Amino acid sequence: MSARLLDGRAVAAELRAEVAAGVEELGRAGARAPGLAAMLVGNDPASAVYVRNKARACEEVGIRSRTLELPAAASESELLALLDRLNEDPEVDGILVQLPLPPGLAADRCLARVRPDKDVDGFHPENVGRLWLGQPGFAPATPGGILELLRHCKIPLQGRHAVIVGRSAIVGKPLAALLLAAHATVTLCHSRTAGLEEHCRRADLLVAAIGRPGFFGPEHVQPGAVVIDVGINRIADPELLERLFPGDAKRRAGFESRGWALAGDVDFHRVAPRVAAITPVPGGVGPLTVAMLLVNTLTACRRRLGLPVPAAAAP
Repeated sequence: MSARLLDGRAVAAELRAEVAAGVEELGRAGARAPGLAAMLVGNDPASAVYVRNKARACEEVGIRSRTLELPAAASESELLALLDRLNEDPEVDGILVQLPLPPGLAADRCLARVRPDKDVDGFHPENVGRLWLGQPGFAPATPGGILELLRHCKIPLQGRHAVIVGRSAIVGKPLAALLLAAHATVTLCHSRTAGLEEHCRRADLLVAAIGRPGFFGPEHVQPGAVVIDVGINRIADPELLERLFPGDAKRRAGFESRGWALAGDVDFHRVAPRVAAITPVPGGVGPLTVAMLLVNTLTACRRRLGLPVPAAAAP
């Protein structure tokens, strides 16, 4: 069996083009462009890269973005006061708080301070509740992107058995809600699930989201399943690299120049021959996360301006 590669880059490009067209439509109607504000607290290098990538993506589609930086020593009251100002700013449609926050800052309190109608990350408790109740709100970008990938690739969900391994509030739990809304039957597994392999082998759709490189092998999948690999892991062990990517000269060269390589939670080399479709890492789920943040920001702007929101963009 030769697995179909589910190309997240191509779907993300389509989503970005749709957002750019939506922003142009707002301009022709005399409305302002959507606005996104990102909060970056501290000097975590990975967080800084993520925020820069989001700002660049906004610029490419015509969304106005700004990054507000606070030092790692900033108090929680300072962060909350800044969020309050953004909540009241009429030019800001979406607010995101880049995680993780430095020690001493309570992420739950900060995320809950963002107004639900500007919570384009979908982390506010009200949006979490709306997602499970099937009401208009915002879903987190990664699970939202997975649903868009499945929709664009015409992967059927109704009546299918989906198994998600990973119960995080960012991926596993909201994805379960979205798949249930799409009429799939959902099993949500985690690190304490007994008989994990057996659960996974029953899946028509297996979603791996535990952050362990190469954990899922052919023993976890049934023939003909669809596999979504959410894991993005940096590996620095050359033996693990060779086990997961045997004979991959291009990946080996990149590893030798950087000292690391990216790997998913799925042992792609061994699993791909057994399944019908699978996402690669990189190039699968990853590009969709930023694209869906842009979709959510445009949706927030349309709602704030009292304009209709396309059905596919409104969970």
